[in-house]
Amino acid sequence: MDGHRPAVFGVISFEGNVPHSWKWVDYVRININFFALSARSQTLAPLVVPLLVQQFVGEDVKGGAYGAIRLWALLAGLLAQAFFGMISDRTRSRWGRRRIFVAAGTILESVILLGMGTLAGMQGREGVGLLLTLYVLSMIASNASNVATLSFIPDLVPEQHRGLASGVKVWFEVPLPLLFVALVTGRLIAQGQMMAALAVLVGCMLACMLMTMTVPEEPWVAEAGGAFWKPLARLVAMTAVFAGVILGAGAGVKAALSLAQGLEATPGLIAGGGMGLLAMALTVGAGVWLGLRVALGEAFHTGANPSFTWWVINRLAWLTASNNIGGFLLFYFQEKFPQWRGEQAAAPVAGVLFIAGMFTLSAALIGGWLADRVEKKPLVAWSSLLGALGTAGVILAPTPGWVYASGGLFGAAVGLFYSASWALGTQLVSPAQTGALLGLSNLAGAGAGAVGAYLGGPIADQFGYALLLAILGALFLLSNLALSQVAEPGANGPPRKGFNQPQR
Repeated sequence: MDGHRPAVFGVISFEGNVPHSWKWVDYVRININFFALSARSQTLAPLVVPLLVQQFVGEDVKGGAYGAIRLWALLAGLLAQAFFGMISDRTRSRWGRRRIFVAAGTILESVILLGMGTLAGMQGREGVGLLLTLYVLSMIASNASNVATLSFIPDLVPEQHRGLASGVKVWFEVPLPLLFVALVTGRLIAQGQMMAALAVLVGCMLACMLMTMTVPEEPWVAEAGGAFWKPLARLVAMTAVFAGVILGAGAGVKAALSLAQGLEATPGLIAGGGMGLLAMALTVGAGVWLGLRVALGEAFHTGANPSFTWWVINRLAWLTASNNIGGFLLFYFQEKFPQWRGEQAAAPVAGVLFIAGMFTLSAALIGGWLADRVEKKPLVAWSSLLGALGTAGVILAPTPGWVYASGGLFGAAVGLFYSASWALGTQLVSPAQTGALLGLSNLAGAGAGAVGAYLGGPIADQFGYALLLAILGALFLLSNLALSQVAEPGANGPPRKGFNQPQR
């Protein structure tokens, strides 16, 4: 007992916040908001934002401009998710700790997305500032909802069911939103109806929010736990440090690109690829280590579980590769296949997303089932190999059909990774601080887009998008170096330790 009053909500009996029995509808309603969140990100990042950037700045610098916008928006999301994680851990609302943030974030996000739709008719660089402002606000609102939704599994699901819950989460987080984008919002955008696509997306988000409001969450009555301003100050410092690492690496990349301009084609490609991979790898490792060190303060040294840090590094490296392949796919299609220009490229990108979604469906369920029965680290390692193979297939594809086929491999990798990695991560955090620590793990979510886009955009502007995809494919493989340092609880590693417990 932890001081919570037992209560019964429908089919689920609660003592504290932990259910004793689960029905299929409960797995749906704790995860349904991931559908809305992912449909939003898969519509904005690979389609809406790059098309608007291209419309505002033209062809020559679109990669760098897109990367800069993604950097600042995602850093805002990084700060927002960790901030709202801390706030929700301390919330004493009669709605519980999480649902109020889902509602507030979704409603605000809906207004912002409709405002973004009005930019479709603008031309010129003045649109860049408006797009950046709206995208930053969108990230803040969506991450308020996101961190609350992330906390439902560790808050409410018993450990023996978390693998299945994570598998269901992946259905709503990856394949189903990809199908929605391919069949609905992607097609509307390809037809030049960006505002209509965003309006449909808003309706979907509001519907998912309403179902999430039925999650049987009990009001939290435990102690708040310490002063709030200290972790908040560390959080701001963490974001500043992480931003500084990325900006420093970006300055180094731009300086190296200037030097590489005098090289011949092949040596230039080799130098650009090696420099890009090195910059991303160092940024991932240094950014996570320094960021968590600042955010956790003394606990990083005295009470930290090192496996959590390595898990975040592995996750950041993997997601840097996967998120930015999707983010730059539209520009890659425009470069490789001249028949697709402007909004027309949204159709084949949506097609690749459709194929990837179909393969992710099966891989997510299989991965979730396996994660409840076998060690999770090998599953994550295999997902890296599949991701690298899928990326190689996209680069070498002679026709669009080969790109679609490679999207299947890529989709299987995503489904396996999301199921196994998240199930592994929930074993590495303290139950009392799930919102805060999983919010800090957004170094891997928001940070992935920031690292890859800001460093990769200028490389693609100079050497092309095929080289950028090759760098990201290699990053899949490098992510396994960090994975090798994670001690999986219950396997060959120590029992789970939170950051509030000293190692013994």
